[in-house]
Amino acid sequence: MVGGAVRDALLGLPVKDRDWVVVGSTPEAMTALGYMPVGKDFPVFLHPRTREEYALARTERKTARGYRGFAVHAAPEVTLEEDLARRDLTINAMAQAGDGGLIDPYGGQSDIAQKLLRHVTAAFAEDPVRILRVARFAARFTDFSVAPETLALMQDMVAAGEVDALVPERVWQEIARGLMEKKPSRMFDLLRDCGALKKLLPEVDRLWGVPQRPEYHPEIDTGVHLMMVLDMAAELQTPLPVRFACLGHDLGKGSTPASEWPRHIGHEERGARLLKGLCQRLRVPTYCREIADVTAREHGNIHRSADFGAAALVRLLERCDAFRKPQRFADILLACECDARGRLGLSENPYRQRQRLMAALAAAQAVQTAEIAATAEAQGLSGASIGAAVHAARVASVELWLRAAPPGVLTTPRP
Repeated sequence: MVGGAVRDALLGLPVKDRDWVVVGSTPEAMTALGYMPVGKDFPVFLHPRTREEYALARTERKTARGYRGFAVHAAPEVTLEEDLARRDLTINAMAQAGDGGLIDPYGGQSDIAQKLLRHVTAAFAEDPVRILRVARFAARFTDFSVAPETLALMQDMVAAGEVDALVPERVWQEIARGLMEKKPSRMFDLLRDCGALKKLLPEVDRLWGVPQRPEYHPEIDTGVHLMMVLDMAAELQTPLPVRFACLGHDLGKGSTPASEWPRHIGHEERGARLLKGLCQRLRVPTYCREIADVTAREHGNIHRSADFGAAALVRLLERCDAFRKPQRFADILLACECDARGRLGLSENPYRQRQRLMAALAAAQAVQTAEIAATAEAQGLSGASIGAAVHAARVASVELWLRAAPPGVLTTPRP
């Protein structure tokens, strides 16, 4: 047994998936035993009963730039130590024998004790995906630090242009997984430290050093605020689309001219345009794109909605497409809550806009649109006229709800 299962067992964490390395065998021998081949680039097999992955011991030789530029050699003479040497971090380069004994040729157990993320060999530099993986592990193991020599190697890789060869799908895959870790800010902090963030997500990288109005943002720096928002999203255990919306909600502030700091008038629309380019570049899934787009455009209005009357509330709900997609709207509100609470000293503040807007949506949804449409058609109306009648009825319903709602002052930081 190799890799993460061995690491997690030593850390006292639940072991979810077990991977195995087979030494001294061939693809023909594995198939004869009933194992099912599944590997495209190198020999990997599924156990006939457990369906766990068994890979033949292998070595790799760099042949071109990027994470795909490898020639893989799997043969009976490849040793376990040679196989472990090609792995990224020492804590992932341990194996457990059938008798339970630990095989640790590169000091992984010691690095676990020292809470250190350290590369195994200089071969680490041949695969740029490892930069993203180390950043993701930093977000997962929040009390681990990156070895200085590993950080230096990552910086050298960025300078050599290795990151430029990463394909969009793999970048998104690793970023998405990192966003779902315990402390996502550590991933982005490490990517900044090694210079990879500027290459992969320049729209995000340029947020650091951009000030905001301190009366709304005591932390002032936009990049610092973004990291607080992401960690709040993790603390609230939000799903991936919400966390991605948090990542993209303030991109427009990075394009505000310095002469206009700390105000960021119009940053929502600028941010939505930048976000669109980022999503196209990384081929972000549609649902993540949609929530992030609406959050970028409307988070300021959602924050200000505590002061909205019935007509403004219904217009906001319509712009957010809340009537057709109420669950998506709920996710957008959750991202806005992360934004409001991801500020210095404000993490415990309640975000009443979320409750208020969901209640306003429920009041508007109580309108029987089919009946209104039928009545309008009987009067000879159609198209936009029917839409206007439905809109007016929803405003009237929300107005009734506002009058009946218990009084309360809804104040939160503005964008």
